[in-house]
Amino acid sequence: MSTIAEFRLPAEDTALSVALERAPDATVELEPSVSKTLPCLWISDADRETVERALESDPSVESFELLVETETDQRMLYDVTFGEQAQRVWDELLDEGGSLLEATATEGWWQIRMRFLDRDELCETNDRLVEFGVNADLRRITELTDESRTHTRLTPEQQEALSAAFEHGYFEIPRQISMEELAAELGISHQALSERLRRAYETLVDAELQPAGERPNS
Repeated sequence: MSTIAEFRLPAEDTALSVALERAPDATVELEPSVSKTLPCLWISDADRETVERALESDPSVESFELLVETETDQRMLYDVTFGEQAQRVWDELLDEGGSLLEATATEGWWQIRMRFLDRDELCETNDRLVEFGVNADLRRITELTDESRTHTRLTPEQQEALSAAFEHGYFEIPRQISMEELAAELGISHQALSERLRRAYETLVDAELQPAGERPNS
């Protein structure tokens, strides 16, 4: 039975504590990924100069590269290489088969949401973090029972985007509406809509490719 766990980890024990201090309004979000490697970082609510000065001053960051910068909602996607100590923490999180569903950092804390094959894997990961000196605060555990599997893992924004795309004929051949027109209907930017749809696709594919007995939405 799969287990969803939510952790709260101090940035000073993990990564980006100095960067978050230097850019106190910034929010850092890991790009959703089903791989075992650490994905890229979306950083919002701060200008590029502030963000890059903060990253340069952070000892947990070895290097970084700007990949995408959106003008409408002030978000930047960075490929960040962490130093050995910080990378080891992420390796400990992902070592025993856990899948990283969501990770957001703000105001000195990381909020982590992960899926494990069972509770034993979760306990082993938590024990390793504690042994490594990370003050891991396990906030919530959810077992994916038959009842809980009926709920989608899509965010409300992703559900709204998919529903609107379906209703307006975006998935029809030929398409009845362009992405620009659909974004205008939703009152968001073309880039924001593209990201929401892509993340929704990834979430649905990830759920579909799991063994039947482990699908949250089955």
